[in-house]
Amino acid sequence: MSGSPPAPFTADDYRARMDRAARSAADAGLAGLLVAPGPDLVWLTGYAPTAVTERLTLLVLAADRDPVLVVPALEAPDARKAVGAPALTLRDWTDGTDPYAVTGALLAPRGRFGISDNAWAMHLLGLQKTLPGTSYASLTDALPMLRAVKDTAELELLAAAGAAADAAFEEIRKASFAGRRESDVGRDLADLLRRFGHSQVDFTIVGSGPNGADPHHEVGDRVIRRGDMVVLDFGGLKDGYGSDTTRTVHVGEPTDEERTVHDIVRAAQEAGFRAVRPGVACQEVDRAARAVIEDAGYGEYFIHRTGHGIGVTTHEPPYMIEGERQPLVPGMCFSVEPGVYLPGRFGVRIEDIVTVTEDGGRRFNDTTRDMVIVE
Repeated sequence: MSGSPPAPFTADDYRARMDRAARSAADAGLAGLLVAPGPDLVWLTGYAPTAVTERLTLLVLAADRDPVLVVPALEAPDARKAVGAPALTLRDWTDGTDPYAVTGALLAPRGRFGISDNAWAMHLLGLQKTLPGTSYASLTDALPMLRAVKDTAELELLAAAGAAADAAFEEIRKASFAGRRESDVGRDLADLLRRFGHSQVDFTIVGSGPNGADPHHEVGDRVIRRGDMVVLDFGGLKDGYGSDTTRTVHVGEPTDEERTVHDIVRAAQEAGFRAVRPGVACQEVDRAARAVIEDAGYGEYFIHRTGHGIGVTTHEPPYMIEGERQPLVPGMCFSVEPGVYLPGRFGVRIEDIVTVTEDGGRRFNDTTRDMVIVE
């Protein structure tokens, strides 16, 4: 059974991506790119090995040669079935031979290469031993915007994933919360995401009461009680592209303070969204959202960045954080998710996935951002 997600892309689409990546590498002063199994390889070729093992698999891209995928011989038949395979030359190697010699013969003997962040250290060391005149840089450091700008088909897939996550929220808000464990609600959320088309559920955070003050609490055995604020943050992959949304609900009537904090976060999220437009630095989205929370006196309780990119993974560049001066470009997609976390008491976070348009931003999540009361 193939490990690759469904893809509406053609071999020509993948060839265009590989060509663009090779040109970007050359523009960045790199001799080429070495892409290991993972999201970059899926995005560039449509190929996801069914099992990632110690055997070397590596896509070699350079501006002055056709793309080559180095694969173990026993996995070559599956690699040839990948949608992007017609745009590739496959070079296989058999157990007992040296895969680094095979790969090294495809590379310039000197120069700096970008290599996948998730490449195995043993593979990097093997290449360095074979080609001592080469050096390597993390792909994220060397080409942080490689996958950041989405094309029309990718935007449609992200919009569909966002709509599916919205449908899951609309269903879960009808469920009973009081008297159930966080893990029960988390399981329901995962089931709903799958019902609405997700093939992969990456996370279902259910942070009730004081657990909501931990942004990455996920789920636990705490029994949800009437009077609890509950942070629901959930997402995964639908047709190979990510969803990620957060809404904070309340079990029964909230206190005035809880309503106030929720209103502050909602205003901050709106300010972050309104800051989105072409040419604006990523950090300005963070600044806009953070200013609302700081002005309300809760700045010390907003303890994470305002957003992260999303695509074939649920977290990727660009990042909406102070110091990130990368300008926004139409087609970029990322979260806008400010929060306030009061230790030992409760937390509030509101998150939408947003894409940059020619004149502003567009949300991929449309469920209400008002306080939702659940039973």
